[in-house]
Amino acid sequence: MEDNGEARGLLEGRILAVWSLLFVGLILLPSVFRVSLGISHCYVKVLVRMFEWATLQVQEGVRRQKTLAPEHLISTGSFPPAGIIEREKTSMEEELAGQHRGQFSLADVMYFSKKGCEAVAEDEVTRSFSSEELVSWNLLSRTNANLHHVSWQLSAAWLLGILLRYCLLLPFRICLTVFIILQLVLATTVVGQFPNGRVKGWLSNQVQMICATLGIRCLAGLIHFHNRENRPQEGGICVANHTSPLDVLILASDGCYSLVGQVHGGFLGLIQKSCLQTSQHVLFERSEIRDRHLVRKKIKEHIADKAKLPILIFPEGTCVNNTSVMMFKKGSFEVGGTIHPVAIKYDPRFADPFWDSTKHSMISYMFNMLTSWAVVCNVWYLPPMVKEEEEDAVRFANRVKAAIAARGGMAVLPWDGGLKRKKVKESFKEEQQRKYCQIVLEDGSVGKGSVC
Repeated sequence: MEDNGEARGLLEGRILAVWSLLFVGLILLPSVFRVSLGISHCYVKVLVRMFEWATLQVQEGVRRQKTLAPEHLISTGSFPPAGIIEREKTSMEEELAGQHRGQFSLADVMYFSKKGCEAVAEDEVTRSFSSEELVSWNLLSRTNANLHHVSWQLSAAWLLGILLRYCLLLPFRICLTVFIILQLVLATTVVGQFPNGRVKGWLSNQVQMICATLGIRCLAGLIHFHNRENRPQEGGICVANHTSPLDVLILASDGCYSLVGQVHGGFLGLIQKSCLQTSQHVLFERSEIRDRHLVRKKIKEHIADKAKLPILIFPEGTCVNNTSVMMFKKGSFEVGGTIHPVAIKYDPRFADPFWDSTKHSMISYMFNMLTSWAVVCNVWYLPPMVKEEEEDAVRFANRVKAAIAARGGMAVLPWDGGLKRKKVKESFKEEQQRKYCQIVLEDGSVGKGSVC
């Protein structure tokens, strides 16, 4: 019995030693020196081949079982689009302007009734806060879950994927996540004891980038950075579209930033407190966020010091589902300085990166990401932009937003992301009414005794 116990202990020790060597050699050291061994590339290529095979299996199964999909979907091998309404892309001004000659038309009631019915059935805001629908199945249960019944081969692949993600990847990723958090807390605590200066700044930057890189590799991340010559510089403001908390992790793996955001509690609060020991971030209490002058003052003071890191801001103020870019808050564009736009676009085939904080807690979101295949995305650093003469903050924000959306291939929406949690502001309703008045009036002006 003693010999069996010693043999078992020796075997366990060898297994632990092998895992430790693999972790250090394949993950830790490459992350420290920020080099890629090509493992993620090969893994993603295998996944793409698997998804292509699954799509072919679905197409063949649908041909055999015509009850699974309508006839027109069988021939294309695709799935219903995310939108259920085919909308006209013309604006109210373009559609109604040619129908008026300085007077109100009762037929306009039909136009507004049509738009109202479309909004009730499916509005753009709600669609931007729901998971992006896929055109093919990725062997996850998020979309098209019943497709694993098409054939026994597909069922076997689906079950194998569950075993791989939950029994192999998930335990490893959980261990790596705990290691990263402990490393961040311990490293920032140690670096925080150094006096302020270049040494402390350099060590702080290295800690942030190493931990961010480890976090990306924990999720089998494959990030493609484009136009790195446009990366934000000290004293500037970096603005990006916002899909997920992973946006910060992705950008921090390629450069260091000071963050602007709300003070959080719980898990995010632990991360924030650790980062504040070594870096200068602009964080606000919920009550302070309403004081725009205070926020603007703190940002101005930060960017005035060219020795400080560039500020990272997500002007949408909330996460959007990777298909569109919503209204940018103008506060980031009123403080002056150079704006460095960044477009982030995820590949939804490998994971659903969108975080709907109204439905999922941070722990629930982390679990969904840890049990996904991988995180694959493209990041484009756009040329720096400055506010032009006679251009107000709103127009400047819209110009930056349009550039980010165009580069990322996303739709531009005028809506405030705060609509995810609250009702439409009265000022926005009044603005639409004012536009309609300008269409109706013959000379395009507002006033002169009219109800506008």
